[in-house]
Amino acid sequence: MTGPLVMGILNVTPDSFSDGGQFAGLEQAVARGLELRAQGADVVDVGGESTRPGAGRVPAEEELDRVIPVISELVAAGVTVSVDTMNAATALAAADAGASIINDVSGGLADPAMYTAVVDTGLTYVAMHWRGFSTDMQQLASYGDVVADVRNELKTRLAEMTVTGIDPQKVVLDPGLGFAKTAEHNWKLLAHLDELASLGHPLLIGASRKSFLAQFAADGAPPPARDEASAIVAALAAHAGAWGVRVHDVPATVLAMDVVSAWQNGRQ
Repeated sequence: MTGPLVMGILNVTPDSFSDGGQFAGLEQAVARGLELRAQGADVVDVGGESTRPGAGRVPAEEELDRVIPVISELVAAGVTVSVDTMNAATALAAADAGASIINDVSGGLADPAMYTAVVDTGLTYVAMHWRGFSTDMQQLASYGDVVADVRNELKTRLAEMTVTGIDPQKVVLDPGLGFAKTAEHNWKLLAHLDELASLGHPLLIGASRKSFLAQFAADGAPPPARDEASAIVAALAAHAGAWGVRVHDVPATVLAMDVVSAWQNGRQ
């Protein structure tokens, strides 16, 4: 497969909106990480704190206990790992355990020490557009022009990263679909990825199983019923030039990436 990086989601939490509790144990989590890699994931994204709407914070010590053993074992098995965290201490520990990417849904706003941690580790840093914690983020979904506002807020984050000393070549941006965004906001952002890409940084798109895709599944169906729509969004994001897609269903996404690659090769 060629094209965008496929980041497989591994939630080591009891309360994820999609698969909470399934992979909370070390053995189950490592087995799932290895499975994601075998299915074609380029990176396994390990997270120990749910960021679903309404989710409460997890103490940093508990997050560390959840993710570091999993990261260590996956890295030892040759898996490329990213750590999904808003905490600088967890980012540093994950880097020591062999993680290659820090995926911070707060874009550095949740922990003032995060940018310094990124500099110290030298890892690739994914900074997502974010306005507040999960408990109240949906009350912050107010924009004049969502594309322009998200772009400008990400631009502000980039300026602060530069001042801190983060290597711009190692920064990836994420528009933060579903985070202080309505369904209409999400679709607007997806339709204008070129405007976000004009900031000069690669884009990671995380639409997988999110509630704005529920319209394409049966009423009341669980989040995995959104996987087909998720794969289609991933394909469209790839066609629009996304650097990577963060997904639950890796096989369907890999197939979607292969279709996009064949389409693009046909134009050459």
